[in-house]
Amino acid sequence: MFTGIITDLGTVREIEDKGDKRFVFNCSYDMETVDIGASIACSGACLTVVRKGSGWFSADVSAETLSKTTLGNWRPNSPVNFERALRLGDELGGHLVSGHVDGVASVISIVPEGDSLRFTFEAPEELSKYIAPKGSIVLDGASLTVNEVNGNLFGVNIIPHTAEMTTLGQWQPGTYKTGECQVNLEIDLLARYVGQLLERQQNG
Repeated sequence: MFTGIITDLGTVREIEDKGDKRFVFNCSYDMETVDIGASIACSGACLTVVRKGSGWFSADVSAETLSKTTLGNWRPNSPVNFERALRLGDELGGHLVSGHVDGVASVISIVPEGDSLRFTFEAPEELSKYIAPKGSIVLDGASLTVNEVNGNLFGVNIIPHTAEMTTLGQWQPGTYKTGECQVNLEIDLLARYVGQLLERQQNG
């Protein structure tokens, strides 16, 4: 489990073809404190450390993960948000996050609002019903609060600290084209389970 609080902003070092893809990441973590087999959320996708060294680690990524996330579009030097797995006793600063990406959202607009940036995203239709105003959402691994929802569109505010410390700040007004700027999306765990329970009740 994770909290959606990004603790490192790194990059893809290289990508190896080994049946599955093996991603090698540059990071700032003290890798002596990270065990082989540990979980690290990489822009929201929970991956397992299979090799490591000073300032880097590698993880294998299946075809299923590549098809459900933005990882299939990553290249060397692509920026990546990192979060280490939650430990008992850690501060829960965001909300409970599984690291299981539900789908990919597209950036529709970015508008400056004071010192912040107001993002509008388009969610896949099958996921939009789980997104609610003032509810929690995970975008590229970052826990955020939904401002408003209009059909498949929803908005969030990115404060300067979040923009500086995550990949989201690299998308500025005028630097994207609709449908080409995409992020990993994980819906709120509680919304998912409540929604599934209601669907089962309605279906008898």
